[in-house]
Amino acid sequence: MLLSKFSDSILECGTDEAGRGCLAGPVTAAAVMLPDEFKSELLNDSKQLSEKTREKLKSIIEATSISFSVTHLEPKIIDEINILNASIKAMQECITKLNPLPNYIIVDGNSPLIPKGGIKNKGGIVFTDSEIELLLSIPNTSIIKGDSKYMSIAAASVLAKTYRDEYMNRIHEEFPMYNWKQNKGYPTIEHREAIRKYGITKYHRISFRLLPEQLKLEL
Repeated sequence: MLLSKFSDSILECGTDEAGRGCLAGPVTAAAVMLPDEFKSELLNDSKQLSEKTREKLKSIIEATSISFSVTHLEPKIIDEINILNASIKAMQECITKLNPLPNYIIVDGNSPLIPKGGIKNKGGIVFTDSEIELLLSIPNTSIIKGDSKYMSIAAASVLAKTYRDEYMNRIHEEFPMYNWKQNKGYPTIEHREAIRKYGITKYHRISFRLLPEQLKLEL
């Protein structure tokens, strides 16, 4: 059973990302603050849910949350700052968009929301001084498998997954030969065979190993 809170803070938010291991498309993060009275027997780590259940939960979360936000970071930025930094940046950006702002943050995984060395403006993502001050001022805790332990992180995982899936369905129409509507950009055999046959697109992450025997890809 998922827990409602990690801290004693009134406005605690959870944040998570989707699409970290994909060969194409953005990494998508979400942040969610749920009211104390929120309950749902359906809610769980998004990876454990069917598409139909995720879509149902998306509507429930958006209608009942105190605040939520979603951020897509494009492949160009992923290639410039690496996927780990891009995932963190996406979650940071989500936090700055919440209204009201949280007074505690719980993060899925084992990477800190504020990496050692502080916040660096890279890859075209520029935080203002006030946003940096904001992120540094809110206490946060990273929780391994947090999306299967706490409601707000699970809710964030659902939003990140559903919004990213919608994004991949849209760009599938532009490049149907990669079948992103089904594989969502993950490294399936079908996806890699399409890369071998058709080459890469503006949505592919060129810093990733797109083909098993890859040494160099023609751009």
